[in-house]
Amino acid sequence: MHAITQPDGPGSFQTLVWGQAQDPQAGPGEVVIDIAATAVNRADTLQRQGFYSPPPGSTDIIGLECAGVISAIGAGVTRFQLGDRVCALLSGGGYAEKVAVPVDQVMSIPANLSLIEAACLPEVACTVWSNVFMAANIKQGEWLLIHGGGSGIGTHAIQLAKAAGVRIAVTAGSQKKLDACQVLGAEFLINYNKQNFVEVIKQSIGGVDVVLDIVGAKYLAQNIDVLNRNGRIAIIGMLGGAKGEISLQALLQKNGTIHALALRSRPVSEKAEICRAVERHIWPWIEAGLVKPIIDVQLSVTQAGEAHRMMEASEVTGKIVLTIDGATNT
Repeated sequence: MHAITQPDGPGSFQTLVWGQAQDPQAGPGEVVIDIAATAVNRADTLQRQGFYSPPPGSTDIIGLECAGVISAIGAGVTRFQLGDRVCALLSGGGYAEKVAVPVDQVMSIPANLSLIEAACLPEVACTVWSNVFMAANIKQGEWLLIHGGGSGIGTHAIQLAKAAGVRIAVTAGSQKKLDACQVLGAEFLINYNKQNFVEVIKQSIGGVDVVLDIVGAKYLAQNIDVLNRNGRIAIIGMLGGAKGEISLQALLQKNGTIHALALRSRPVSEKAEICRAVERHIWPWIEAGLVKPIIDVQLSVTQAGEAHRMMEASEVTGKIVLTIDGATNT
């Protein structure tokens, strides 16, 4: 098969090359998916640079999600059949023509979606549901602050929160992205390049109940400051650094909780629980038209380097999808 590799090792987006790779085999409890499309995530760019290694035993091919058709089934698999249209949460291997994946991380596809649309859902859906709904246990009527509202995670989180009756505040770095967030359902819009989000929120709505944070250390103290009593912070990224100081007194006074939950490194059993929850809760919202994939850019997988450049330059609102040339995409 063909896949994106880095024959010269980690480096810039120009190190990504479409070339020959070993065909995956379906081991016990696994299926092989002929990939129609995959999607780009921030973690992909970190792996490319050598800063985010795949879990032990996983392929070093980049790519954390995909959609396609099952072409091989390993021993013990009964949930799916050959030819089934599926999407999957991956530990790696998405930038390729084929991938082997534990069947517990494979999901059905909502009936109204194409494979290209489904390809950009597993990572965002599983990340948002596991952090905002499972860990932070957000409730109807509460306020959710989403940092990076125009990102793939952000645009999906806005829609899920709206469908669940949650009120939504977002930060983003441009008016274009804020406008997109408002169309999706965000009520309170903050341009982080022009405004201090803590001051604006305190003056306007008082505080928030849950923060979904991709920034990390840089925003840690401010996120605590903006919390309502019994507030929760879900940290899913470290764009603003990995090490920071907080006032435990400030956190105690808020009776606050900080969750820092990676998805890729979780055991298959935990990923399975998340995937089943996504199918139960999010797929019906998609089929009802309340939630939709937000695709800004669609490129061939052979243009993965350009896709990484665009992500790192923050040129995209929503997701970048990479299609496999010649694959069936319906």
